[in-house]
Amino acid sequence: MKRPRNRASSVAVIDIGSNSVRLVVYESMTRSLVPLFNEKTLCGLGREVQTTGLLAPDAVAKALTSLRRFRALCRVMKVGRVYAIATAACRDATNGPDFIAKAERICGVPIEILSGPREAKLSALGVVSGIHKPDGIVGDLGGGSLELIDVRGNRVRRGVTLPLGSLALQDASHNSLKRAERIVKTDLSGVAQLKAGRGRAFYAVGGTWRALARIHIIQSGYPLRVMHDYSIPAPDALDFARRLRRLASANVLANIEVVADARRPLLAYAALVLEYVIRVAKPKTIVFSTFGVREGLFYEMLPQAERSRDGLICAAQALNELLSRSARHAEELIGWTDRLARVIRLRETDEDRRLRHAACLMSDIGWRVHPDYRGEQTLNLITNGNFGSISHQGRAFVALSVFYRYAGLSEQNEPPAIIRGLVPPSMDERARLLGAAFRVAHLISAARPGVLPATHFRSRGRKLMLVFEHKLVDLVADRVGSRFKQLARLVGRSGSIVRR
Repeated sequence: MKRPRNRASSVAVIDIGSNSVRLVVYESMTRSLVPLFNEKTLCGLGREVQTTGLLAPDAVAKALTSLRRFRALCRVMKVGRVYAIATAACRDATNGPDFIAKAERICGVPIEILSGPREAKLSALGVVSGIHKPDGIVGDLGGGSLELIDVRGNRVRRGVTLPLGSLALQDASHNSLKRAERIVKTDLSGVAQLKAGRGRAFYAVGGTWRALARIHIIQSGYPLRVMHDYSIPAPDALDFARRLRRLASANVLANIEVVADARRPLLAYAALVLEYVIRVAKPKTIVFSTFGVREGLFYEMLPQAERSRDGLICAAQALNELLSRSARHAEELIGWTDRLARVIRLRETDEDRRLRHAACLMSDIGWRVHPDYRGEQTLNLITNGNFGSISHQGRAFVALSVFYRYAGLSEQNEPPAIIRGLVPPSMDERARLLGAAFRVAHLISAARPGVLPATHFRSRGRKLMLVFEHKLVDLVADRVGSRFKQLARLVGRSGSIVRR
């Protein structure tokens, strides 16, 4: 029986940004955050700060109304702990302290006004928490500022803040893209943090850049709608940014329905900043991250041992605990496939191995679905799952492995070509092999723990053997033998069952 959710362990963050005010409630503060609730209001607090030095009165009123709702929601949801942060507009505006005082009375918690370097650091930590072994420059584009910071693995350097947020640019340029271009070109030309980005990744964080990613996904016909870790080669991203600017000049962007009304006028400014980031930094690829300041805030609070855990494996373990028939069986399946990989001398990189382990943990999450649709439903669940630390190619591999486990390996039950197209043929072959192994393992054990450790693999010449200990010999049947022979054929061997 699954343990009931402990509401007291839930945490929330109220994020008062220059453009949006947002509440996110997470199930608990863990290595792999699980959002329970996420709501934002586009208030535009920072839309006049550059020219007037003030938060606009109507934006302030709208933000305070949203904060009252967010506080009420936290009470209704019985959130255990609430944190609150504020960014560029509140730290730069003359009337920022007055607004923060009112906001704190409503929220009932202190609001941390992030300095520029602190905001950059939290953005980078968010990327560290959501991207496996990142290496590049993190750029967090908000409404009021652009934070740039170098990240390599879990090492984060000191960042820089520039007044190049979308709202700030719109305000400072008086709604002129030509003036905005001159500002961006001047401010970015000498930034040392960008110079270190040549040939590396540029991690784009922030709502308006995510809106650009959404448009690119739709226009390119990309099969996944997951924006996290969506990657575009830098030359393609540069062409896309330039094209968006041309569309803005022709007033076409106003009709883009996939982007919120309040954000559409800002798309051209976000595209402009991205264009000059690419020109100056000369990165290899642009990677969009939905993990940023909020995730970095909680990642920073975790004990070192928890921070060092693999985010993908933590997410897979959580799904395993929630949806599988036996969480322990999935852990045993990892050891079982480890032994198989050693015996057949499967060539794997460290990344291949962690993806295989994640697939083991998710191999039984579709058991409640109707048998005819388990492959299709789990494929969709994994490819579009709300978790990080995995590339889109990795998502496809794990999803295909579990698809083959449920749907089988016949030509009549092939997965969608658009998903297979996300991986090279060699990865699809390994997914088929792993799916075949899952079909053997789950048939033997009925997903119950304690069974797989009593079976062993042996190799003799071109023969692969599955050995059953004496206490399990009654589990051997023709169907088990035929599935194991199918598995053996995938590695160029003949297969046989041995009773010990």
